[in-house]
Amino acid sequence: MINIVLVEPQIPPNTGTIGRLCVNLGATLHLVKPLGFDIDDKAVKRAGLDYWSQLDLVVWESFADFLATHPIDDRTHLATTKTDRLYWDADFQRGDYLLFGSETRGLDERVLLEHPDRCLTIPMGSGGRSLNLGVSVGLVAYEALRQNYEGFEKITIPNKEVK
Repeated sequence: MINIVLVEPQIPPNTGTIGRLCVNLGATLHLVKPLGFDIDDKAVKRAGLDYWSQLDLVVWESFADFLATHPIDDRTHLATTKTDRLYWDADFQRGDYLLFGSETRGLDERVLLEHPDRCLTIPMGSGGRSLNLGVSVGLVAYEALRQNYEGFEKITIPNKEVK
């Protein structure tokens, strides 16, 4: 469906949660090193639950390596707090790349300045600086799904008896 790219993520549970989200969306998760944790970290797998083994995962040695294969173009969206362009105003298509920076630094500001037309943000009140990475990815990824829902292959979960 789409590609979620985490550039130098630092917090294992965020990555695990995003991995679980990717499985449910049929999205590919790209992790760009250096990572702030070991990919086999218990916290990653705990947050990803039993979904981690089903994850379509690609690990990149560096952001330069990722960009050499997937240069920023009109199918790339850069999540940042440093723009006024709202994420729901973006035109998402199947196969797009949604890039998110680390929890502590975000995406490299030079990249954002080189591609201001590819930047998007999530509106927030004046009392906060940013949202949790997992929440941010979820909001933007599900807007991409909303725009491309027709033909989306739903994942069925066996009915469980409710007690």
